[in-house]
Amino acid sequence: MQILNQDMEFFEENRSCSYFDNEKSDMRYQFLNSCSIENYRDKLIRGWRRFGKIHFVPECKSCTKCVSMRIDVKNYKFSKSEKRVLNKNKNTKIAIRTPEVTLEHLELYDKYHSFMNRKKNWPYYKIAIDEYIKSYVEGNSLYAKEFLYIKDDKLIGVAFVDVLPDAISSIYCFYDHDYEDLSIGKFSILFQIQVAKELDIPYIYLGYWIKDHFSMGYKESYSPFEILENRPSLEEEPIWKEYK
Repeated sequence: MQILNQDMEFFEENRSCSYFDNEKSDMRYQFLNSCSIENYRDKLIRGWRRFGKIHFVPECKSCTKCVSMRIDVKNYKFSKSEKRVLNKNKNTKIAIRTPEVTLEHLELYDKYHSFMNRKKNWPYYKIAIDEYIKSYVEGNSLYAKEFLYIKDDKLIGVAFVDVLPDAISSIYCFYDHDYEDLSIGKFSILFQIQVAKELDIPYIYLGYWIKDHFSMGYKESYSPFEILENRPSLEEEPIWKEYK
C-alpha cells in the first residue's frame, strides 16, 4: 500500500545559504497536512515559519545571523513618515480573504520578481501555477489569509498573512513597482499593525532579521521589536527580549 501526503519531518544540511554566499545553512522541516492553531503558535514563538504545508526553522551550526523577530504592537507608534504612507493609501482598496490563485496573481508575482532580479539580483524564473499553490494557497484556512491591495481596479499587491488569536505572522508580500509612490511593501506591514491593534493582538512576527543586510535589514525600522535569543526545540521555552 502506498501512502501519499503523509506528515513528515526532515533535515537538510549544508545547503547554499540564501543570504550569504560564503555560508551554508542547515534547515529543519515539517510537512503537515493540518496544523492546529495551538501547534502553529507553539512553532511560531520558537522561530518557525510556514510556506504552504511546509514549516521550517534554521538550525545552522556555523552561523546565527538570522534572528527571529516580532513587532511589539501595543507599544508601536506610527512615525510621521509612516503616517504619510498610510495617508497616501487612503484610497487603496483592501480585501482580506482565504488565499486563492488567479492569472492576475501569477502575472503580478512574475512582474515583481523580474524587477527584484534586476534591482537586487534575486534569482528569477517564471513560477508554475502548481508551485504557487503549494507555496501560498495550500495550508490551514483557519488562519491563512491574503491581503489584496487594489488601485484603479487593478491588483497591485498581495500579502500572505496568518492571523491567530494572539499573533500575526507576516509571511510574504509582492507588489507592482509601477506604484512605487504608494510604498505598498511598507504600507502592507503598517496596515497589519493597524489590524493587530484593532484586534488586540500583541505581536506581529516578521520572520528572520539580519542586521544591516541589504535585503533583510529593513525590518529593524519597525521598532519597538523583540528578538528570540535562543534556538529552542519544541519542548524548550523560548526567550524573547526587547531589542535595544
